[in-house]
Amino acid sequence: MHFCEFARARGLGPDKFEFQLLFGIQRSLQHALLADGYRVRVYVPFGKEWYPYFMRRLAERPANLIFLLRHLFRK
Repeated sequence: MHFCEFARARGLGPDKFEFQLLFGIQRSLQHALLADGYRVRVYVPFGKEWYPYFMRRLAERPANLIFLLRHLFRK
């Protein structure tokens, strides 16, 4: 992963930063980062404004919407 290489080249260990991902998106990446010793924060939208927040996060990367739809309809 490019950012891991970037951090290593600058002497930043896994304890100096964290990866932040939206719940349910890139689960395999979350597990791989954890296995490599990185900290991972998983966000779960909640509260009165959870829906607008969730939609903004999906809109940031349209591939996330396709990913979400594909997983909603899988068996």
